[in-house]
Amino acid sequence: MSLIDTPNIDDPDDFLAELLAAHRGLTEAQSHALNAQLLLILANHVGDPAVLRAALALARQR
Repeated sequence: MSLIDTPNIDDPDDFLAELLAAHRGLTEAQSHALNAQLLLILANHVGDPAVLRAALALARQR
């Protein structure tokens, strides 16, 4: 399984700004909960267990 690990977002700076804005004003616990919810939503969208396992492995390497 090969994942796209090069930039693949049209405007990564805008996305980062939106992500940071979503965290603004949250407690640390709320921020962690937001990250967990985002991860679960995206994992559900991907849906393929092999892709998700490959993403977990890649994330652990970084």
